[in-house]
Amino acid sequence: MRTQVAIIGAGPSGLLLGQLLAKHGIANVIVERQSPDYVLGRIRAGVIETGMQNMLDEAGVGTRMRAEGLVHDGTLISVSDRLHHISFKDLTGKSVLVYGQTEITRDLMEARAAKGLQTIYDAEVTEIANFDGHTPVIRFKKDGVAQELQADFVAACDGYHGIGRRSVPQGAIQEHERVYPFGWLGVLADVPPVNDELIYVTNPKGFALCSMRSKTRSRYYVQCSLSDDVEAWSDARFWDELKSRLDPVSREQLVTGPSIEKSIAPLRSFVAEPMRFGRLFLAGDAAHIVPPTGAKGLNLAASDIYYLSRGLMEHYGEKSDAALDAYSKRALARIWKAERFSWWMTQMLHTFPESSSFERNMQRAELEYTLSSKAASTALAENYVGLPY
Repeated sequence: MRTQVAIIGAGPSGLLLGQLLAKHGIANVIVERQSPDYVLGRIRAGVIETGMQNMLDEAGVGTRMRAEGLVHDGTLISVSDRLHHISFKDLTGKSVLVYGQTEITRDLMEARAAKGLQTIYDAEVTEIANFDGHTPVIRFKKDGVAQELQADFVAACDGYHGIGRRSVPQGAIQEHERVYPFGWLGVLADVPPVNDELIYVTNPKGFALCSMRSKTRSRYYVQCSLSDDVEAWSDARFWDELKSRLDPVSREQLVTGPSIEKSIAPLRSFVAEPMRFGRLFLAGDAAHIVPPTGAKGLNLAASDIYYLSRGLMEHYGEKSDAALDAYSKRALARIWKAERFSWWMTQMLHTFPESSSFERNMQRAELEYTLSSKAASTALAENYVGLPY
């Protein structure tokens, strides 16, 4: 098989790249390890920045997002049983949109199928070869049969554990990581959200987040120990713990119900650099991970795809490699700013088990200043709605 751009991974970033390239006449094939149902079953992000919204529109898949997505003009932060409002609209003139990653993936899958573009599911990539030469080759197994896909370029959109980053020689890549000493226990339930906006809760018992996927489906999280077993958390125990961290008004308004998904996720900050190795490009979680506190993971993947798609369009359309050569530097400049914001939100809002009295007071002062200063609130809002590409 031969194509212009081989994409590893049929998550939102790989599908979005494929759709954008196809609209500009650039042939691409996606190879995905899992089945379509498995990919759609991943419960992930839901807060979409303006930049990603515009990219989905450009890719021709924004209609349902615009119709069903929930516009959020601000967010709430709960401190000492009081709710504080941060108005994105007043401070920046911008908003975010709540629309689940599962729905984005479904929209992109359907658009790709409608165009007859090739996605090879249930295919495990075993090797990415010759990416430092002129014709990279992806070797994969499908139904036990070894196959090859030749391409001009390879985009590894295959996640943190994917083969893309693992294919890079060890001395050619530098990795930076911070692992946090807690996890998030998340519950998805078909109950109305406790509030029209997200509520970030800081509490001595631990952080909590009240989020949503729609007006009838809610996503809630509580900070928990990394040693916790999800099986030890009954629905009743989860709801009781969440209530104990909420302010009195939210506690009264909370609607509980049976969970349809429950899991514990560890939190880490991670960046691998550079993001280009000859004709192999890393994008999304293959190159970086953020703690979910800042709602940046999916949005960062989208900005990577913005820079990479422009580079590939310029290569094929204008016979120039200037944008491809600048891909890693441009993407990383934005990534590090989003990493900083996600780290800062995590540091400010969580309870750290080993923190000293000095660190706890610094945390309290940081939060008080952020909520009382228009300049500090504006900095939070600017980062939350998304820095420019």
